[in-house]
Formats: sequence, structure tokens, C-alpha cells
Amino acid sequence: MALDAAGTDKGVGFGVLFGILAVVGALAMLAAPGQLTKAGGFALAMVAALCSVVAIQAYA
Repeated sequence: MALDAAGTDKGVGFGVLFGILAVVGALAMLAAPGQLTKAGGFALAMVAALCSVVAIQAYA
């Protein structure tokens, strides 16, 4: 019976995924026309950045 636990890279994968979404949100904030669309891009960037940090900490 093995007692060793296998490590996982979920934290890195989710961190990169949400990091990419944060960059997409930041680009939408910069390039999108209209104030409401820019606000949506900012919201996406902030939520994705938060999820990225949480994912890295949760799977560490």
C-alpha cells in the first residue's frame, strides 16, 4: 500500500487560465468602445485576477 500522495499542477493551470482572462479583460478595458464595455472589461480583469490568486493558494 502506497502512502505517497501525488502532487498536482491544478493551481498553476488555473492560475494561468485566469491570468489570461485577466489580460483579456484589461485589453477590453483599453480597446473597447463605450464606457459600459470598458467597465465590463475592468470587472472581468478584477474577478479573473482574484480567481487566479485564489486558485494558486487553494491548490498550493
